[in-house]
Parts: sequence; structure tokens; C-alpha cells
Amino acid sequence: MIQEYSLRLLPADAADGQCLRQYLCREKGLNLHDITDIRILRRGIDARHRTVFVNLTVRVYLNEQPTEDLFRPIAYPMVDNRPQVIVVGAGPGGLFAALRLIELGLRPIVVERGKDVRERKKDLALIGRRQEVDPESNYSFGEGGAGAYSDGKLYTRSKKRGNVEKILSVFCQHGASTDILADAHPHIGTDKLPRVIENMRHTILQCGGEVHFQTRMEALLTEGDRVTGIATNTGQTFSGPVILATGHSARDVYRWLAAHDVEIEAKGIAVGVRLEHPAALIDRIQYHNKNGRGLYLPAAEYSFVTQVEGRGVYSFCMCPGGFVVPAASGPGQIVVNGMSPSNRGSQWSNSGMVVELRPEDLAAPSLKIAAGQPEEPLHPALAMMRFQAQLEHLCWQQGNRSQTAPAQRMDDFCRRRLSADLPPSSYAPGLVASPLHFWMPPFIAGRLSDGFRLFGHNARGFLTNEAVMIGVETRTSAPVRIVRNRDTLQHIRLRGLFPCGEGAGYAGGIVSAGIDGERCAEAAVQYIR
Repeated sequence: MIQEYSLRLLPADAADGQCLRQYLCREKGLNLHDITDIRILRRGIDARHRTVFVNLTVRVYLNEQPTEDLFRPIAYPMVDNRPQVIVVGAGPGGLFAALRLIELGLRPIVVERGKDVRERKKDLALIGRRQEVDPESNYSFGEGGAGAYSDGKLYTRSKKRGNVEKILSVFCQHGASTDILADAHPHIGTDKLPRVIENMRHTILQCGGEVHFQTRMEALLTEGDRVTGIATNTGQTFSGPVILATGHSARDVYRWLAAHDVEIEAKGIAVGVRLEHPAALIDRIQYHNKNGRGLYLPAAEYSFVTQVEGRGVYSFCMCPGGFVVPAASGPGQIVVNGMSPSNRGSQWSNSGMVVELRPEDLAAPSLKIAAGQPEEPLHPALAMMRFQAQLEHLCWQQGNRSQTAPAQRMDDFCRRRLSADLPPSSYAPGLVASPLHFWMPPFIAGRLSDGFRLFGHNARGFLTNEAVMIGVETRTSAPVRIVRNRDTLQHIRLRGLFPCGEGAGYAGGIVSAGIDGERCAEAAVQYIR
């Protein structure tokens, strides 16, 4: 017999298999000797009240063994002699598009401007040591995309767009822990995700697909209103319909599209800072316990959101027990992001703290940035991208024109005073004290300050000078949307071009980009047929 139960347990009981069995016997009337196995289907932490509980949904096997797999593996066929589709970008959108193409019987040709995920790691280490950013191999460009080395969180609210469980199952098939199938906020970790990404690449190659690293798309090839392939920086051309999954930092792609009258439009983004607290402090606040998380709870998460003067102010990409990383994609920029290893075991916790920006906001005087910053072509669709670049360059100037990031204690920022010193930080290239309240555009700084006061009121201890703000967080999403047909997913004018994922403006994170990659692959199959 198989039974399913919803349980509400103390953390120590939820962590101990024997305690879980005893609870089922005591509360559900089961016989201990009848329980042959227990599978956890869903797991989440409820820390809303002073006593923290773990909510579990379990499947209990009574006098029989499980016969079903934890997930259904996909059989990927050989496609070496099948029609090909070009996939530009090996981030989650591109990788899931390639795997779905194989599943449906087409041959993916994956073109990635950066290096493979292992070689890429070496270039990331050099950013802290040499204060230099390789414009083709960094936290944004390379196999795995921006998510490979910025946390590996798999939580998404995009369930209406596609099958989240399918995406998680593909990760498990390629080596991710099956815990992600049960956890409310699944997380692979930046220490384990690279191996999963490598395994996905091996599947593509073993099935007859191709993967070309250090190969950057230079142009789309067209015949009339139809895309027929791409030209690359290596001199190679590749023929076929194109899934364009370049990620949110491929500004050269946006410029090329604008220069060649391919329909794009400016899109709203969110801009702010990376806020870093001691992890023990966040644990005490979120778990309502002066002793922190104890032995059985993970590093605590938080999520804050409010409205200030008509724009959202909210936490973004929260990384408990993590690190702040330098995420610029070229020289003359400072961009910060966050990541966590699988054990979430560092002494810090961080999140993006950002303010919503809409294209119409760029006309506001309080968003103006001083002249002398890098200028983009005056194509209206690139206006938000230009603002992004200007703010990142201003931050680089404030950070001593290196990857040393300008920073300020949190309470000092709200009180508009310079920090005399800075607390220890996980940010490897180093910090320099800087008056963020002074040089950040007032549109952003004022709303952040008001938001922090509210968050500090709601979570006592959150607004503190133990926390440090590190500038700037700008790559929350793409500043441009490549316009596509809602039904066919093709560009509204160019047949055979499928704008895909976060870089095209249709996703926001690993899972939603993977879902969109699969949808674009399905649309490409329909186009070829």
C-alpha cells in the first residue's frame, strides 16, 4: 500500500529519518514494521512565527518497495543526420533548447562566445587577482551562462509558462541532486552546477550535435525576410534557423540588431546594490532565535518588497551563506552579483536590493548621470542599456578604476554619511569606502533608503551598520526585448529567428530560461516541418 501525508514537524524531527517514522506511527496510526520506505515529495520551511516548522509532503510505502523512479529520464536519440538548428549561446536557454531539439529529432549546432565551464572558472579567478575582466570569458559569457557561477538557484514563479518539473528532471538526469525535486526553493550550488552543465554538453555531443566555444556570432545571415544562418568571428558560417539565446549582457548583439533594423524595444529593469550581512545575523532575524539556525536548519533566506513613490523596491537573488562576485562583462565596468555553494556555508548572506526602472523614467532629472560616460547609439530601444552602461562606468570610476568596488555601511547610507571603515566582506577584489548616497542617481538612492527603513522596521536588526552595500547591481534582467510573435515565437519580421530566454526579454532566471529554450526548440521544429 502507498499513502501520502502532509506533515508539519520541528526541524530536528524532519531531519531524522527514525523520528519521521515514529511521528507517522504516532500521528497517523501506522505500524513501524509496515513502513518499508518513505519518499519526501515536497519540503519547505515555515519561519513566519517564533517556532519554526518544516512542512513535508511524504509518500509512505507500506509492506512494499518503491517501483517508480524519482524522475523519468529522457531518451535522447542520435541526430547526426537530421536537419540542423543553430543555437546561439550555451546558457540555460541555449542548453535546454539544444536538448529539446535532440529529443524532437533535430540536430543542434551550439555556438558559444565564451569558454567551456571549466576553463571559464580560471578566468573568473583572475578578476580578483589581476583586477582584469576578459570580455569573452567572465561571469556573463561562457558555458552555462550567467547562472553557472552565480548561485544555481532554481526557484521560479514561471509555472504558467511551462513544465518546471521537466526542467528539474533534466538537471537530475545530468547529475543534480534529486533534492531539487522536493525543495520549495531548489538550489544546486555553484560548486556542483558546472559538472551538471558539462554532462549536458556531453549529451549534446554524444547524440550528434555540435558545440563550438570561443565562437561569437557576428551577424545573422538572411534571404529576404528569412534567417538562413549566422556568420562568426572565426570566419565560419553555420546554416539553419537560429535560436538566439545570447543572455542579458550581449550588448554587441543588441547593437547589431538595432543597426540592421531588426525590431527591438527598450524594456524595464531594476538597479541597485548588493547588500551583504553576516549570515548569523540573518539567521537570528529570520528564525526569531538569538542562537541562530541551530543544527537542523539551513542558512536563512529573506524576501522583501515594497513600493516607494510608485516604483518597486525589493530584494533580488538572495544568496544565504554565499559570496558577492564581480560580474562585469568588459573593461571600465563594475557590476556585482551573488552566489552560494551547495552547502551555503559561508559567514555572509547577500541579496540584490534594487529599484524598478521603466523606460519612461529615463527622462527624469533624478536619473541623470554626469557627462563623460560611455555613450551608446541613440537608438531608442538602447536607452535603458545605455543607462546601465553609464552607471556601471560611474561605479568603476568610484572604485579606483579597477574591480575594487565602492561600498558603504547600510545605516550610514540611510543617514547620508560616509563610512569611516567597512566590515569584512566576501567580495574578493576588495572594497573601497564611498558615498553611494551622494553619487548614485537620487531616483535610485532615495527609494533604496526609504525601502531599507521599512525593511528594518519589519525585521528588527536588518537595518544595521553590520551590513555593507556594494555597488552596483544592474544586470537583473535584459534592458532590451527582441520582439517576437506570441504564437510562433519567431521574430515578428524575420522568419526562422527565435529570440530566446533572458537575453531576448522573455525569462528571468535559470528555470524560466530553460522553459523558454524548450518552447523555442518546439517552435523551430514546427518551422522546419
